[in-house]
Amino acid sequence: MAKSDNGTTRAGDVYQRLRADILGGRLLPGQRLKFPELCARYGTSVGAAREALTRLVTEGFVTTQSHHGYAVVPLSHEDLADLTFARTEIESSVLRLSVLDGDMNWEAQLVAAHHVLERTPFHGPGDTDHPGDAWAAAHKAFHLALLDGCRNRRLTATARALREEAALYLQWSVSFGREPDRDIAGEHRALLDAAVRRDADLAARLLREHIAHTARLLIRGATAEHSPADRAAAAT
Repeated sequence: MAKSDNGTTRAGDVYQRLRADILGGRLLPGQRLKFPELCARYGTSVGAAREALTRLVTEGFVTTQSHHGYAVVPLSHEDLADLTFARTEIESSVLRLSVLDGDMNWEAQLVAAHHVLERTPFHGPGDTDHPGDAWAAAHKAFHLALLDGCRNRRLTATARALREEAALYLQWSVSFGREPDRDIAGEHRALLDAAVRRDADLAARLLREHIAHTARLLIRGATAEHSPADRAAAAT
């Protein structure tokens, strides 16, 4: 496999940049990913781009169809509803086990992750429509830290994978973070407090409400006529 000067694979670098562009809203859901454009955008070869795309397909960020090539995975209300149900069932169960099983080190890592999230600006420079890359990374780290106390690695891996799929919906919500009747920071603080107090049932309930609230917002804020996939189709 081809290597860059710093020893990392070119495919790995393209994967990281492509993934960041999808989650950062710089590539639209449903948008076709054509090799000439990708090679020019990331200064890479077709082989490295193909390897990066294959990895993103397995993670659910990119889809492929015969004769149509690769595209950013399209979003739909039906898929979001299915994803939300799976997350509320599995992720809340993993959190409950995490609170029960987590040791002092887990607790310290959770508090540290929340500290970073609380102090990271929600928007990035030059984009007030989507959460910034730094906040998205801190948000992900906090939610994963909530789950890391669970000793069942299979359940934890499943919960992590579902969160990854949900990240694309979150990034493409134009109203997320703008709800006048919602205190997102307060929800995160309540989750932390319940976990640190070792109230497993409360923590699980708060997480279910947190996930469901966000999903309701995304569904309410999207319309079939102006979905990200429709905008992507119009742009290609």
